[in-house]
Amino acid sequence: MKARRLLLLGGGHAHLQVLQAFARQRLRGTELTLVTPQAEQIYSGMVPGLVAGHYDSASCVIPLGPLAAAAGARFIGASAIRLDTANRRVSLADGRSLDYDLLSLDTGAAMDRGRLPGAREHALFVRPMADFLSLLPQFLDRAAARPLKVVVLGAGAAGVELALALQFRLAAAGGAPGSQVALLTGGPEPLASHPPAVQRRVLQALAARGIAVHRQACIALEARAAVLASGARLACDVPLVATGAEAPAWLRGSGLALDAQGYVQTGPTLQSRSHPEVFAVGDVATLDGAPHPRSGVYAVRAGPPLALNLRRRLAGGVLQPHRPQARALNLIACGEQRAIASWGGWSAEGRWVWRWKDRIDRAFIARYTPASG
Repeated sequence: MKARRLLLLGGGHAHLQVLQAFARQRLRGTELTLVTPQAEQIYSGMVPGLVAGHYDSASCVIPLGPLAAAAGARFIGASAIRLDTANRRVSLADGRSLDYDLLSLDTGAAMDRGRLPGAREHALFVRPMADFLSLLPQFLDRAAARPLKVVVLGAGAAGVELALALQFRLAAAGGAPGSQVALLTGGPEPLASHPPAVQRRVLQALAARGIAVHRQACIALEARAAVLASGARLACDVPLVATGAEAPAWLRGSGLALDAQGYVQTGPTLQSRSHPEVFAVGDVATLDGAPHPRSGVYAVRAGPPLALNLRRRLAGGVLQPHRPQARALNLIACGEQRAIASWGGWSAEGRWVWRWKDRIDRAFIARYTPASG
């Protein structure tokens, strides 16, 4: 009997849980393959702490090779460039093509470097995170040599946390006196999708740390300035782009049903609305009924139902609907070892929240990292 080919495209949070489920119990007659360009997953929840200097890089990554090996999966380090659903084939950047019987997408979103004029030449981009973190030491060296004006573009959690982290790092790690960090929101308030109490706490944290908030859109970047929609120029030595990411370009033309933003439309069982042999979660998918369909919190919680439904689909069983929770715990790092927590309308702030967040983040890393020795 020919083995059924399950292809996991991407090393996101949900696929970590799929691999762990197959490691606990392999499915006979299944050929499992993991394709992702990075040998390690950088845990995004710890990146602000890494930027602030509270963690080293080794503390924030999960090696994917050992997870794949434990699950009996073949690991291929490559990026997808084309998906042909008619022939059930994925083309890779290295020239190879892989056929599948069942496909699961958890690749993470992309950032269009050409959308903002001048960004390709002058900006640092948060994604891919591996590239951003590889350039961080050079940025810190520059900041130690002379004062820098840093402008973070983005009003979401990533932009807010990175602005606070950079301000703390520049002040605490020997940066040249006079360095400044500003946040350029594009128009809305920081964390506009969060409860009002969280927005107030974030604005207070930004003000207390001397981070100016500019509620304008950036229309271009120059060598030493961000050009605003009003026509003004905001002095800027280092622009950091942390704006919302986009669906990967290779989804277009795949034949999958996509929403208006180009994300895969999925139903309650996490299957594509147009191709039931394709599952999608996280940054590439829009899930019916999810309040924040591309939030990392929901991607993590989609892992167990994704693993279950992939196994049931392979075995011919009945799939289980996934019902995202209406509320989720959100933890916002504040640069120094303080954090803001929220659950629905409740919120709190303090060093104890940071310690809580630190325990959760370290436990997540430990869950998928083999013990040394």
